[in-house]
Amino acid sequence: QVQLIESGGGLVQAGDSLILSCVASGRTFSDYAMGWFRQAPEKERELVAAISGSGGSTYYADSVKGRFTISRDNAKNTVYLQMNSVKPEDTDVYYCAASPKEVTMGYDYWGQGTQVTVSE
Repeated sequence: QVQLIESGGGLVQAGDSLILSCVASGRTFSDYAMGWFRQAPEKERELVAAISGSGGSTYYADSVKGRFTISRDNAKNTVYLQMNSVKPEDTDVYYCAASPKEVTMGYDYWGQGTQVTVSE
């Protein structure tokens, strides 16, 4: 089992920056690809960004490329999502997830989510 706890969400204005953190426990952190997903009510969950266990490979959704950066610190069992130039359409609940497989699939473990709200 992998336990994930997100933090860092909140209310920001358009154009601001925000950083989300997710601390993992329970298994060897570097064995897992880590992803940040987001979901609004009545919408499908979207993979926003992901990073391989070593940190050498990343994935970004087109909607966030150039604005968001995912990183990880395996010594601290933590993955981060740096969100720059946020837009109102970035408003969602953001979830951290862990996959023992690839960066874009196999996410078996999920955090509880953290709300990000971007005002005009």
